[in-house]
Amino acid sequence: MTRCVHRVYPACVSITDEELALTAAQAGAAVVHGMYGATLTRFQKSAGDFATAADIEAENAILDVIRTARPDDAVVGEESGRTGSGAAERTWLVDPLCGTLNYAARSMLVAVNVALHVGSDVTVAASADPFAGEVFWTDGTRAYVRRDGVDEELTPSPDSRLVDVNLDPPFPNEPGFRAVRLLAEPGFIERFRPRVVSTTLAVAWVAAGRRAAYVTDGHLRDNVHFAAGIALCQAAGCVVTGIHGQPLHTGVGGLVVAADQETHAELLDLIDR
Repeated sequence: MTRCVHRVYPACVSITDEELALTAAQAGAAVVHGMYGATLTRFQKSAGDFATAADIEAENAILDVIRTARPDDAVVGEESGRTGSGAAERTWLVDPLCGTLNYAARSMLVAVNVALHVGSDVTVAASADPFAGEVFWTDGTRAYVRRDGVDEELTPSPDSRLVDVNLDPPFPNEPGFRAVRLLAEPGFIERFRPRVVSTTLAVAWVAAGRRAAYVTDGHLRDNVHFAAGIALCQAAGCVVTGIHGQPLHTGVGGLVVAADQETHAELLDLIDR
């Protein structure tokens, strides 16, 4: 699907869905990068959770790109909620700044996530790293990282032995599963090295071979934080399941994404303990 985009480019040109996802993610990343280090207004959302002015501005930049190019599509933004027709077949999922706590503490571990949901599938997605100048993206078939306008296909690898574990609440499967206990499991320490990045940038890193795996609890269907990263990992050929190895978004939920079957099987065994 193509449509002319006047505000993104000086001339009227056609843009594919995957290029639109890339352009939107880059627009958000430019805002996040530009506002880094400033004293930012905070908007309290719930106990322990807040947005900053950078979250709001980045989301506005992303929405402007999408709405200009695809005015008939619906959008679900983390900060603005759902806009557009409730009957729209196409819905963009937007997370303008994943890792707000990191960002507010002046840590550069953040991601800007954009994904397009068509029917029951995520067809294109992009996850931008505002500070590394990289955008991980997929056209739904293969996955790439774009640096300086050049695309390199992603290749998962378990070689780093680094496993990111998300420790952020909620924990819907406790007491049966709580991620923090996985970090203390002797078998986990023998086989892997834990990391806690606290942003879904780490999900993209599994697709890129920079992490062996990623583990989180939670119900993640149509989740603005995780949709892009999951799509990237699936397109790159990672093993992607729920927390107990069940099909994604079924049963108790959760997510285990691993570079290969062996790593995935070892993590499931440790989780079952």
